[in-house]
Amino acid sequence: MCTGGCAKCLGATLIPLAVLCTLANILLFFPGGKVVEKNENITDEVWYFGGILGSGVLMVFPALVFLGLKNNDCCGCCGNESCGKRFAMFSSIIFAAVGVLGAGYCFVLSAVAINRGPKCDTGNKWTYPFQDGDYLSNHTLWDMCLSPENIVPWNLTLFSLLLVMSGIQAVLCGIQVVNGLFGTICGDCQCCGCCGGDGTV
Repeated sequence: MCTGGCAKCLGATLIPLAVLCTLANILLFFPGGKVVEKNENITDEVWYFGGILGSGVLMVFPALVFLGLKNNDCCGCCGNESCGKRFAMFSSIIFAAVGVLGAGYCFVLSAVAINRGPKCDTGNKWTYPFQDGDYLSNHTLWDMCLSPENIVPWNLTLFSLLLVMSGIQAVLCGIQVVNGLFGTICGDCQCCGCCGGDGTV
C-alpha cells in the first residue's frame, strides 16, 4: 500500500476517535448524568480536559494532515517530483508526534483518574473516598459514595473509554511515524501506473 494511502486510513480512524473522546470528557462534567451544584464537586482530572484537548483538539491536526497526504499519493502531481511529497511525509512525522503527546496526556490522566476514583459525597463532605484503586476489585466500597447516584460506574466507564481510545490513538500515530519515515526515505509509494510512472518518487 502507498504510504499516503496508509496515512489516509489512519487519519480517517483518528477523527471519530477524537470526537468520541471529546464527548466522553464532556459527559464527565455531569457526574452520574446529573448537573452538580458546585463545580468543585467534579473530579479534578475532568478539568484537565484530557479527552477534549489531548485526544480531541490535538488529535484533529495530525488527522487532517494524514488525510491530506493521500492527495499527493502515487507519483505526486502527474510525475512532478517537485511536489514536495517527501517533505509532506516528513512533516506528518512531526504531527504524528504531536498526536502521540496528546494521546499520552489523555492516557495518563485517565489512568490516574481510574486509580484515584471519583469525587463524591460520603455523607460528611465531598471527597475522594478510595485509595490506590481499591474500589476496582471491591464493589462494596462503591456504597461509600452517597451522591451523585451511580457516580462510580459513570466515571469508571467514561475514563476507561478514554484510556482505551487514547491508547489506540497513540498506536495509530506511532504507526504513522514509521509510515512517514518510509515515505520520507523511500518515496511515497511505488508508482501504481498512474500518470505514466513506473518507479518510486
